Amino acid sequence: MKQYVVDAFTDKVFGGNPAAVIILDDWIEDSLMLAIAKENNLSETAFAAKIDSGYHLRWFTPKGEIDLCGHATLATAYVITHFIEPELNTVHFQTLSGALTVKRDGEWLSLDFPAFELKEVDVTEAMRKAIGIKPHEAYLGRDLVLVVEDEAKVRSLSVDQEAIKALDGLLVHVTSRGSAVDCVTRSFAPKLGIPEDPVCGSGHCHVIPYWALTQKKDQFVAVQASERGGTLWCQLSGDRVILKGQAVLYAIADLYI
Repeated sequence: MKQYVVDAFTDKVFGGNPAAVIILDDWIEDSLMLAIAKENNLSETAFAAKIDSGYHLRWFTPKGEIDLCGHATLATAYVITHFIEPELNTVHFQTLSGALTVKRDGEWLSLDFPAFELKEVDVTEAMRKAIGIKPHEAYLGRDLVLVVEDEAKVRSLSVDQEAIKALDGLLVHVTSRGSAVDCVTRSFAPKLGIPEDPVCGSGHCHVIPYWALTQKKDQFVAVQASERGGTLWCQLSGDRVILKGQAVLYAIADLYI
């Protein structure tokens, strides 16, 4: 079984968010996919199998399957268009979040993803304790979005992982306006076995709808301010978010199972 490791939302190795990608001829047991994800110990391991004119795509964290993942989708499209079907410019995926499309333009890949609907919620003392500062606003979709007013505070956050686990939402995204870019975000996912996600595509399906509403525009340059860092070019289009980025190959390995 061949596995690719791809750094997504970056143009250089050791940046962005690494994802493992396995293209299957036939589906394997869910328990084996989870065991591989645990062994890899990356934010996500993606498994894809050809169906009709597209692919069925699934994502596993070290804790289990997840319903949407941006960087691992980007990484999978990179593998398909560079190694499996290099003649393709558009890759169609069927996923737990419905039909997803990735378009290739040279070394750039654009993901067409669903935007999450956000509901404003009260800022609580538990939120302040979890991230170490009091958020200005809070919104809940699949994930919890905490808005702060100071970019420097986002970049210097030291969070309480156990307190993050106790908050609502699958992940917690802390975001602010940026000085050199439109927005700056950090994403935390201890419920999924991921203390901090290096670059979170699905997280930007939360924060971009918020920033589109508050900044009254639909195109953004977004930075994920993790240690590895990453940049996403984003556009809100109705109830969809377009996420554009690059990816680079780190490794190809044979798995002996």
